[in-house]
Parts: sequence; structure tokens; C-alpha cells
Amino acid sequence: MPLRFLTEVIVACLCLLAQQYTLLAVSENLEETCRGEGFEIFVSARKEGEGWKVRLEPRGLSSDSRIQTFEKDSPPTRVLFEDMTGDGIQELFLIFTSPGSGSHGSVLAFSTNGKKALTDIVIDEPKAEDLEGYMGHDEFEVVENTFVRRFPVYKSEDENAKPTGGWRQFQYKLRPGEAAWHLRLDRVVSF
Repeated sequence: MPLRFLTEVIVACLCLLAQQYTLLAVSENLEETCRGEGFEIFVSARKEGEGWKVRLEPRGLSSDSRIQTFEKDSPPTRVLFEDMTGDGIQELFLIFTSPGSGSHGSVLAFSTNGKKALTDIVIDEPKAEDLEGYMGHDEFEVVENTFVRRFPVYKSEDENAKPTGGWRQFQYKLRPGEAAWHLRLDRVVSF
């Protein structure tokens, strides 16, 4: 069995397990502390009116531990804290899922830049043709230094919540950029 196929099967299984066991109910507030070696990031989100106020409170970063706050329309449903580069320092991924039948997902990612300061990670947008058949139900995971986003593919005749077009998976690698880290789209896989 080719290694590439085996990796894709493992990623698919991990995404399904993660979806089942770590989703946060949309009506709940989120509070989670992500602990790294010598630093931590306290993540909280509260429902305010029609949206969500998200707060990131880094502690122990050497240059800048300023609190960051922002508002989102969708609630955060997962927090991933994973080392994408193999340097022993985790990156932070906040997963958001829109309410409703589509459950459209989005992600915000952050680097600690060598435990110095919390900054945004720029994420490549997929091409329009790679989003053909997209109707939400995103799943996100970090597997073997790869950030994975996958979703079921809908054909034009499919009913909502009954896709028949298989799955599409985007695989991203974290790369240094000129002014920021970037999640670069490395592969698009359909199965």
C-alpha cells in the first residue's frame, strides 16, 4: 500500500475522531489554556449579542505578551495547539464553525515566533475550482506537521447533508515569509 494513500487514510480517521470528541456546543463559552515549554496562551471566547468576542492572553513570551481581542460572527469550536515546524514550539489554531445546517468552518492561526510574540499566520486561500462542490461541514486537524482542512463534496443534484461527491482535502505546510509565517497550500486531494 503506498505511503501517500496510508497517510490520507490516517488523516481522514483522525479528522473524524477529532470532530466527534472535541466539538464545543455552539451556546457554550470557551476557556482553554494552551501550555508550551516556558509559555502559555489562555484562550477565551464569550457570546456577545449576535457575535463572539475572542481573547488571547499570552504569558511568558520574551518580547510582547500583549492581550489580543477580536470579534467573530461564528463561535469557536476547537483549539489546536501543535508544533508544525518540529522546533518544539507550538502554533495556535482557532477553529470556528458557523451555526446552521452548513456548518461552514474557518480558522485563525498564530505563531509565537520563537516564544517572543504572538502574531498572525497568513493562510493561503484555495483556488475557486478547488472549492467546487463546497457546502460546509469542514473538518480541521494537524497531522505530521501538516495542517489539514477537509470537507464533503456536493454534486449539483445532492440534497443538503447528503453529499455524494466524496471528500476534498487541503494540506498546508507552515513556511516562513518575508514579514509573517504562512500556511502554504501544499496539496489538494480528492477521494
